[in-house]
Amino acid sequence: MEDRLPVIKKPNPKSRSSKKLLVFLFIFFITLLLILFFQSSLSKITKIEILGQQLVSKEEITQAAAVKAGDHFFSVSSSKVESQVKALQMVESVEVSKKFPGRLIIQVHEYPKVAYQVGENGQIEALLADASVVPLTVQGVALDKPILTGWSKDDPLKIKLCLNMSKMPAAYFSDVSEIKPSPTLSYPDKIKMYTRSHYEVETAIEYLPEKMKYLDSLIASLQSSKITGGVITMLEADTHAPFDKDSGKTNAKDAKGSADGKDGKDTKDTKDGKTPASKETDKRDTASSSADEKKRESQETARN
Repeated sequence: MEDRLPVIKKPNPKSRSSKKLLVFLFIFFITLLLILFFQSSLSKITKIEILGQQLVSKEEITQAAAVKAGDHFFSVSSSKVESQVKALQMVESVEVSKKFPGRLIIQVHEYPKVAYQVGENGQIEALLADASVVPLTVQGVALDKPILTGWSKDDPLKIKLCLNMSKMPAAYFSDVSEIKPSPTLSYPDKIKMYTRSHYEVETAIEYLPEKMKYLDSLIASLQSSKITGGVITMLEADTHAPFDKDSGKTNAKDAKGSADGKDGKDTKDTKDGKTPASKETDKRDTASSSADEKKRESQETARN
């Protein structure tokens, strides 16, 4: 029986050498593709986009990021770029993203500015909520915040003012062009604000959060009543008064008194109806006329 059973042939195993060849070729082509890819422009940063910046220049951000076009796309660390750009004084937070192929996007969020001031060298500087100063390096920035004038460098009231302003909506100060200190014994933190609508507002720093919300409506009410200027006081009570014209009235009175001859010794009439000052003026005029005549005579003689 055993002799009659056919012998089943076992299949020959595939050659191991052919498998090794396939693996080698696969690795070779993958390596070749990687080399070609990293040598091509697809693996490099071709465009750096900086968004959200206003006060910090793009050059400063690019320098802080330490990234430039041509750097390898995959070798740039987004977290490292974020930490380096965030170290800039004006920058509150940064978001860095990479978009294949070749785009690096840096989204910058700056600290809110509350005001401006003019530095010692005449350069415009931005003031932050803590009254820290940041020179403006970007040209053509619109001065959309009030300018602080008359404040000392480390005035604690200036810091308090900036802090209060940072807690209020920016729209409250859209009409305010300038803020300067105006302290009194009763209100050491009193300030004066000048508006673009030609009003002068007197208030105190501690009253700002309470009073500023009503300033626009108060000005609108005055303008509707055809009152286009004056002093608005917003302290314990809100009042309005026209601009002080006492200096003009004083000058008018002085002129009237001089005309009436009631100014004292210098305005007493003499017998001929002239004051000593008038006589002195006449003497000077006569002397000047004589000098002019002599000068003309000498010129005529020289020409002859």
